[in-house]
Amino acid sequence: MVSRGDGARQRMLTAALDVLDDAGLAGFTMEAVARRAGASKATLYRRWPTTGALLIDAMDATFRPFPTPDTGSVTGDVTEILSAFVTLLERTPFPRLLAAFIDAAERDPALSKLHTDLTNRRRRPLLEVLERARKRGELPPDTDPELTADLLTSPFFYRRFVAHRPIPREMVADVIERVLNPGTAGGLTDC
Repeated sequence: MVSRGDGARQRMLTAALDVLDDAGLAGFTMEAVARRAGASKATLYRRWPTTGALLIDAMDATFRPFPTPDTGSVTGDVTEILSAFVTLLERTPFPRLLAAFIDAAERDPALSKLHTDLTNRRRRPLLEVLERARKRGELPPDTDPELTADLLTSPFFYRRFVAHRPIPREMVADVIERVLNPGTAGGLTDC
């Protein structure tokens, strides 16, 4: 059962993301969030001392890390994670919110640290999958999970945030094949 306090907190977090989505970072104020949530600014300040703290909490509560799959194969596990990631990029307001969030983190050192912590939590499932695959012998022992995670996710960020192009349905399988099995994928090693 959700307590009244939990319901009010969720209403304020939802209002925060709505304000960010509608007004961008420039319009993201405690006053605007309070108005949207039907709460007082004092109520917001009791829970979150700054707009940055509110923004972090709203993003963290709304866009939870993906569960760590265990399909029995690195390809299956990574496919589940990347497919969920593509859905998040294509079917939710997450990209617009993340862009504003990154902009805020670039301007505020305290928010930048919180953004780093949030990002690290989001990466953990993929890193666990890659580490487990390395221990099972599915990946070479010298595989760097951090770099491999970057190589697996970066094409999707690039497509969505830089190129503003749709993500083809087959792209998940193509990226996995080229990153995890580059010698058999007809990838860059064949050039």
